[in-house]
Amino acid sequence: MSRECCGPEDGVEPQRLTLTRRDATTAGPAGHVDEHAAADAHGHDAHGHDEDDEHDHGGDSDELVPWWRDRHLLLPIASGLLLAVGYGLEWSGIELPATIVLAGSLLAGAATFVPGAIRRLLRRRLGVGLLMTIAALGAVLLGHVGEAAALAFLFSIAEALEDRAMDRARSGLRALLSLIPETATLSRLSGEVTIPASELRELDILVIRPGDRVATDGIVVSGRSSIDTSAITGESIPLEVGPGDTVPAGSINGTGSLQLEATADGRDNSLTKIVELVEQANARKGERARLADRIAKPLVPTVLILAGLMVVFGFIVGDPLTWTERALVVLVAASPCALAIAVPVTVISAIGAASRFGVVIKSGEAFEQLGTIKLLAFDKTGTLTRGRPEVVAVETVDPDARDRVLAIAAGLEAHSTHPLAAAITAAADKPATVTDVTEEPGHGITGTADGHTARVGSPRWVDPAELAARAAALEEQGMTVVVVELDGTAAGIIGIRDELKPEAAETIRELTAAGIATVMLTGDNARTARALAAQAGVSDVRAELLPGDKAAAIEEFSATRRTAMIGDGINDAPALAAADVGIAMGVTGSDAAIESASVAFTGNDLRLIPAALLHARRGRRIMTGNIVLSLGIIVALFPLALLGVLGLAGVVLVHEIAEVVVILNGVRAARRGGLPVRDALPAPHKQEVLHG
Repeated sequence: MSRECCGPEDGVEPQRLTLTRRDATTAGPAGHVDEHAAADAHGHDAHGHDEDDEHDHGGDSDELVPWWRDRHLLLPIASGLLLAVGYGLEWSGIELPATIVLAGSLLAGAATFVPGAIRRLLRRRLGVGLLMTIAALGAVLLGHVGEAAALAFLFSIAEALEDRAMDRARSGLRALLSLIPETATLSRLSGEVTIPASELRELDILVIRPGDRVATDGIVVSGRSSIDTSAITGESIPLEVGPGDTVPAGSINGTGSLQLEATADGRDNSLTKIVELVEQANARKGERARLADRIAKPLVPTVLILAGLMVVFGFIVGDPLTWTERALVVLVAASPCALAIAVPVTVISAIGAASRFGVVIKSGEAFEQLGTIKLLAFDKTGTLTRGRPEVVAVETVDPDARDRVLAIAAGLEAHSTHPLAAAITAAADKPATVTDVTEEPGHGITGTADGHTARVGSPRWVDPAELAARAAALEEQGMTVVVVELDGTAAGIIGIRDELKPEAAETIRELTAAGIATVMLTGDNARTARALAAQAGVSDVRAELLPGDKAAAIEEFSATRRTAMIGDGINDAPALAAADVGIAMGVTGSDAAIESASVAFTGNDLRLIPAALLHARRGRRIMTGNIVLSLGIIVALFPLALLGVLGLAGVVLVHEIAEVVVILNGVRAARRGGLPVRDALPAPHKQEVLHG
């Protein structure tokens, strides 16, 4: 049950959950999460567990221990064994030993929830554990020790199984931390030294030998190799890296040796941040979680008041024993155990599973919204395209001036950070020397080259004049055209193409088949945008947009249907923030884009998009089913308890079986929720998801 339902214990400082391995390598700022988020999902607070040991299932290492070593399971198991023996003795007619054994069963089961319920009551906090405590105590006072023992056993075992399910859902996520090695080798003036990975600091130089795992994020400063990032990003094909390329924590080096400059501490890198984000995912709740909380919060005091009124009514009509028994049964029948856990166990399981195939969902709210998306807006450069633009055509007024025109353009673009600038600079053998450079954002650059005023920019800003027809032809071929002007006259045009990702068309087809419409939003010219959109299969194109225009378009779409935006650049940040769900391409994405988004991909394979949307849709269906079942149990049991049709033992049995069913159904979001993902990915990805 969530804290929203019952509230934290007064005076108790919220704990923080430390994510560690055997040596606590990654414990630190990024390895902690707010206990409010954990308790929302876990439900110990309301069910009666001591807040001091809410997360002690895994021992000191936070690992999922075998069930026979889990002390939260041992007491319920002992209670069940004693209950069976007690009932056996009772059926044999051995009354006194039977009562003693049943009392032992009651004490073993009650020990798991009664102490916490009393502590919370002293702090004026109500919870389901209190309802069960009153019901068990009342049954004993009425002489029904066997029924009280059955209640204590079934409630305690259901809560232990719930804890176990939540811990199992988290353990798969924490396994990501095992991708970080325990030690790292550094290059220092005195030679190579080996230190614990937790002691790594930014700017340290790491020595990565063939086959080594990378202990933290870094940039290659020397050496060339291939790296395997499949366990982090889902990318099955090794990536070639050399000086200047980034390497994420947890990736495996290939056959070459590398030296990396660390860009993050050993305690606070991209891998620990992924775990932190997913652990915090339930802190911001979705509409279904809030619905469950709104129903459950007033239900506990209402049930207590109703039970009290039933007892009073029994004294008025002259049959206090019967109505007291019914009041106890009502306490159990109307307790919202299953309702409180219906959403959290599903969210934690589904989000944890998504993180293992390269999709980091930052909140339960984002997960629920992801499952409602009807329109997906794509940025073009770096999202639908490879993000590696290259110069493929140079046209000039003077056929002999090609190299000069390209050199002047490169000299100007050397002062820009635009992706196209890098392509032009790389294409020139020797950039010209340019002074007095001024950049007009969204348009181009002006400067002085060899005494001549030079401009380079889009055809919308620099008139291509007699080269206009050739510029249009290049744009029709899917190229972005840059015009080079000298002393007010067009001297040449440069055609730059950023090829579509090979999986782009397949992704659009899968989205269309799932009933999700697509649109391309880009700052590029309309001809180029339409040409690339046609290749990808996107029919709706909005081109020549500034960042604010993209955000306005997203707001327009969101007014009529649930809209997601996927992008990777700084200019996409406003649109990502405006969308119902913002999705950032995490590998190449800017920090601004990732911060603005509510979902981030650690890889850049577009086929994860339909897979993630199908995964979220299925999770929403599971959540809805859990809520309906939980409410249905309360609605069905309440009149049966009120009218005396079912006794205490029968209601307890049905109620706790329902809670176990809800838990198992929620866990399904992790165990089987990956199937759509495997279907959507190529064979190498399928294998990684199955074994990862």
